[in-house]
Amino acid sequence: MRQRTTSLTAALVATVLAAVPGCGGPAAVRGAPAPSASVPPPGPTGRAPRDFAGRVDIGGGRRLWLSCKGSGGPTVVLESGLHDSSDTWTFTETRPPVPKAPAVFPGVAAFARVCTYDRPGTIRYTDPPALTTRSTPVTGTRSLTAMAAVLDKLLTAAHVPGPYLLVGHSFGGMITRLYAQQHPDRTAGLVFVDAFGTNAKPYFGAQWPAYLRLLNGPGTPFDADPAFERADVDGAAAAVKAAKPLPKVPMAVLSKTEPFAAPAGSPKAVLAPLERAWPGVQQALVELGNQTPHLLATGSDHYVQLHDPDLTIAAIRLVAGRALAGR
Repeated sequence: MRQRTTSLTAALVATVLAAVPGCGGPAAVRGAPAPSASVPPPGPTGRAPRDFAGRVDIGGGRRLWLSCKGSGGPTVVLESGLHDSSDTWTFTETRPPVPKAPAVFPGVAAFARVCTYDRPGTIRYTDPPALTTRSTPVTGTRSLTAMAAVLDKLLTAAHVPGPYLLVGHSFGGMITRLYAQQHPDRTAGLVFVDAFGTNAKPYFGAQWPAYLRLLNGPGTPFDADPAFERADVDGAAAAVKAAKPLPKVPMAVLSKTEPFAAPAGSPKAVLAPLERAWPGVQQALVELGNQTPHLLATGSDHYVQLHDPDLTIAAIRLVAGRALAGR
């Protein structure tokens, strides 16, 4: 029986799971101690220490939780899906006969510097689930442009060395995509982990407004909390389309093969077009680059990094190698 907190949060803003009442977080993070506030001091080279986990001041009275580990370039940045904290990169849910594999964060740290962070209002997979207290709360619906700008502020304030290999899960793929379009000189490569794109809306027809409502109000215990992460989905697609083209960097796309793990009672009128849209969404991501590998995580649902961490790590290693070879 899976113990991941799940809920419906998926597609255009691409995240199909968040947290539903009554679900416990994974044992690996249950009872995790609250972090102390800290800022990574630059080392003698002006860069942050090799291993760091703490809060970084990004200005405006805001701090974000950042965790970095390992060494070697390009620096890998892991971006979670909508409503998800960085917890999704730090544990696994592999099932027999797949052997137990390291989670993506420590697995990547074995060959490269890797960083991940908590966006405000995202869900920690604790027991019980809770909104992160590690990053300063904010309210209101957030634009994709603002999310990408916050990522840039964080990486700059924390002295995280670039260029970056950006890994985006679900809606996180929209954030990393826009960041790469805005900062081509700081982008070494892209890995899309069952990520969302900009071409899903036509598949939904009249159900699109209902889908958008479900994305930002997926039935979690936190839906009514003003600090709960909400995104301007239509605006996100428009921002990507209006930005400059992606830089010509190595890419890879990982895609699920199983249905979205939506909770019981989720409206079929919305889930059906979502499943129809997903293959087209994934193919459009593949076509963003030249000779982009498309890796199918057989037997995995939307959370490929949990169910198939070794495949996710292998894709990151592949793109990292190509990025280094292309320098």
